[in-house]
Amino acid sequence: MTRNNYAPYITISREEWAKRSDDPMLHLLNDIDTLQGLNEPLTMDEITQIYVPLSRLLNLYVSSAQRLHAATNSFLGSQFLKVPFIIGIAGSVAVGKSTTARVLQRLLSAWPNHPKVDLVTTDGFLYPNRVLEQRGIMNRKGFPESYDIRRLIQFLANVKSARERVSAPVYSHLEYDILPNQLKWIESPDIVIVEGVNVLQVRPRQQQREPTIFVSDFFDFSIYVDAELEDLQQWYIARFKSLRQTAFQNPDSYFHRYAHLSDIESEEFATNIWNEINKPNLELNIMPTRFRASLILEKGSHHFVQSLKLRRI
Repeated sequence: MTRNNYAPYITISREEWAKRSDDPMLHLLNDIDTLQGLNEPLTMDEITQIYVPLSRLLNLYVSSAQRLHAATNSFLGSQFLKVPFIIGIAGSVAVGKSTTARVLQRLLSAWPNHPKVDLVTTDGFLYPNRVLEQRGIMNRKGFPESYDIRRLIQFLANVKSARERVSAPVYSHLEYDILPNQLKWIESPDIVIVEGVNVLQVRPRQQQREPTIFVSDFFDFSIYVDAELEDLQQWYIARFKSLRQTAFQNPDSYFHRYAHLSDIESEEFATNIWNEINKPNLELNIMPTRFRASLILEKGSHHFVQSLKLRRI
């Protein structure tokens, strides 16, 4: 995976970025074990040097957006509506998007001008398994065609319209399917974090006259979590092995059938999944969206951020 220094970005080293930290916020993260993902190491150094400065930067963006909305309402003489600030987080399977999203949710909620921060994953907008099976694309789960993009866009449109209550579908990793009778309610948020592999993707125009709306059109700021292809593969395999010993042991798990695989069998099976599904999806649909992000977090083989690219304003 080649990382070019594109002109629209300022490249910042970890050391330089860490100088923007803010130690008083660290008392909020005395339970970091609950924030990190499986096989995704999270240390206080990573939080101090990477995520605390990022929360400071995002606070500046959110505060500016809030002032702009207030000024616009004043100009129009209209009633003030709290329009949520939406942050998109994209990247490969196993890169650590969920950990990034959870840490940012915790840190951003500590700032006084936007205490209500909600987190939504696009897994909930996958089509149910029965639909994927009917369409013959069960083995392409995670590819663009496996998502109900229309429903996701409608959800974001409702959020940006400042509706007081907006619902999102719920996905169960245990059942590997949408839970048909459950909804996640988003109520008057200040910030909404939307995390998923597909959030920066665009669909090709198919000779249509009407304008095309993309998920990213609703984002005020977007983050791409990046890593080398070889590292991503190893992280995915390691995560599969860990799940075999934990979540897969549950008889109700969709993947319970793989709980008794040996280490060698697990590695072979996970490698096949990576090569047949995750790698093609990454190379065709996810990786090309990297340079649409406002910020790129570049991880090293140790799973920690080693440098950042911030889009110039």
